[in-house]
Amino acid sequence: MAARPRQESRHSNSQGLGKDLLAISAMSPQAIALLLEFARKLKALRRRGARYQPLGGMTLGLLFEKPSTRTRVSFETGMHQLGGQSLFLSLDNIQLSRGETIADTAAVLSRYLDALVVRTFDHTIVEDWARHATIPVINGLTDLCHPCQALSDLLTIQERKGRLKGVKLAYVGDGNNVANSLIEAAAKTGMAISVGCPGDHRPDQGVLDQAREDAARTGATIEVTDQPQVAVKDADVVYTDVWVSMGHEREQDHLLKVLAPYQLNERLLKGAKPDALVMHCLPAHRGQEITAGALDGPQSVILDQAENRLHMQKAILVELLKPRTKGKRS
Repeated sequence: MAARPRQESRHSNSQGLGKDLLAISAMSPQAIALLLEFARKLKALRRRGARYQPLGGMTLGLLFEKPSTRTRVSFETGMHQLGGQSLFLSLDNIQLSRGETIADTAAVLSRYLDALVVRTFDHTIVEDWARHATIPVINGLTDLCHPCQALSDLLTIQERKGRLKGVKLAYVGDGNNVANSLIEAAAKTGMAISVGCPGDHRPDQGVLDQAREDAARTGATIEVTDQPQVAVKDADVVYTDVWVSMGHEREQDHLLKVLAPYQLNERLLKGAKPDALVMHCLPAHRGQEITAGALDGPQSVILDQAENRLHMQKAILVELLKPRTKGKRS
């Protein structure tokens, strides 16, 4: 993958999230730690059946150019549980499909909505939305990264392992957007990450370069290898994702062939620690990137991952909308 331009969130500081959440690389380790702590509290509140609705009267827009199950449902459900409402915006049903610019649409939606989740293809598109919108913009997925997924995965790992620093996360398969965000997350939190992938399916080089700079400050380690057995050796967590990402369906035959040696199966899993977690962000294709035995086995935490999308995204929404909430109450 070619390196992509990076954009920091506006008005960021060492503790808070800033205006937008576009990539984990733009976040501080302190902001990530605070989000994790808040998400745990929100999850505990939900488990107790307690009501917590700080976003009453607020509306979240969801503009999706790619299909979604977990991202859409978790954001819509989360906004409802926080007292607000959500509005799904299909690209086919708004004027963007007829040539209206992102700048004009973002300016108008900023007058109607309190925040916007954008799920799209090229990462520069979500950066354009953030540049022109005066409301917070959240990256619901781009071809470059998937920050909400990786932040939720940190929550799952921390719950199961009791810590993040020093935990070894192995990722095997295609070095895609999820792999990029996991690398960024590991670098910010002092984890060890080892990515096993073919040479022409490595993670984004720009992501790797920035992550290595962050790792030098946090004590994280980053390894990229073309040998899956090396990647998973003594791993605390073994992670994989689909081999054919959205928008790459024409490459399916090639991808299935070149990635076949990187399948997460019981034999590969034996190289990890005996209590290693098996993670997959779903949807999964049993028999392709992962076997049914690994995905549905006792080490799998895929449903915890899926649930934690809800709690983490609620934490993100509250943190990003805090300034707007104060303004409405004053």
